[in-house]
Amino acid sequence: MKVLMLNGSSHVNGTTMQALKEMSKVFEAAQIETEIVQLGAAPLRDCTQCMYCQSHDDGCVYKDDGVNDFVEKAKTADGFVFASPTYFAHPSGRIYSFLDRVFFSSGKNEIYPAFQYKPAAAVAVARRAGTTATLDGLNKYFGIAQMPVAGSTYWNMVHGMVAADTKEDKEGLQVMRNLARNMIWMMQCFEAGKKAGVAYPQPETEAFTNFVR
Repeated sequence: MKVLMLNGSSHVNGTTMQALKEMSKVFEAAQIETEIVQLGAAPLRDCTQCMYCQSHDDGCVYKDDGVNDFVEKAKTADGFVFASPTYFAHPSGRIYSFLDRVFFSSGKNEIYPAFQYKPAAAVAVARRAGTTATLDGLNKYFGIAQMPVAGSTYWNMVHGMVAADTKEDKEGLQVMRNLARNMIWMMQCFEAGKKAGVAYPQPETEAFTNFVR
């Protein structure tokens, strides 16, 4: 099994990475492969709704910033963690831009084959507050893609101004470890279901309406 993790921070080894590393320890102890994709500080394009991806099979029209690579990795992943620092009580702008393009370019007719029916968790990091709004923003990607959402023994958040601060958030790190354990259990249950012949739901996709006509 493999968990694909996304660090939505521009800081490679900041507070957000410490939360992901705490989860990675639990995954690796259970012999579950993990990969952390770091967005970094390079410029990242927003989705322009050019619709290229909806009529072509090679993903997003922009090929140079990791979006298409992430979608390819997602196809073989069994679970996901999307983590972000909190900026003005919302996720980082870069993770929003990245995920908008990841999900839009990988889905057609409201179906997201690289992500659907795979457990996912959002993680928020902040100096002090705004984390619940950050979680809310990230969780919306899971809801539209039929992804079961993993929770923990408190909301999925860790606090700290700098990386060293996270060590003092004992409960936050505990939440990360319990979140990883819950994800492992979910992935194992899903795998057992597949082996037992439990079929995935077959969603309806015929209706597509808007509020103008």
